[in-house]
Amino acid sequence: MSEYTYPFEPKTPYLTTDGIIEVYDGDTFLGIVLIKRKNPPVGLALPGGFVDVGERVEDALVREMKEETDLDVQIVRLLGVYSDPKRDPRFHTASAVYVARTEGTPRGGDDAKEAHVYRLNEIAFDELVFDHAKILQDYLKSRDVHNQQC
Repeated sequence: MSEYTYPFEPKTPYLTTDGIIEVYDGDTFLGIVLIKRKNPPVGLALPGGFVDVGERVEDALVREMKEETDLDVQIVRLLGVYSDPKRDPRFHTASAVYVARTEGTPRGGDDAKEAHVYRLNEIAFDELVFDHAKILQDYLKSRDVHNQQC
């Protein structure tokens, strides 16, 4: 902890992290993991959660992916930071969203009632909560650009 004392108490958004988990079988891309949330807001979502005090955001991502999907992931890249004050109906959050890679079958755990692999053309965008539809649209655009460069 820093020894610096602030003349005021900073009020900031809650820091979260979300993961777009790309699931592979060897070199074959199978799809991404979405969870069905247990708690409100209920619906489909990217797995994710809050960063603990003293925890690196990247470590929080790996921990949250394990807790919610039972998958061990490797971070591929940062997709972006999403911080619209209205992105979460409960309170203001700012999320660092990562693309990660894994092999295996997800199982819902922690806040996730279920976890499944979805092919990109099977994603029910109208069932996604928070701003996850926008995040996945950004991911799909970035994926198209990445695939064109390879």
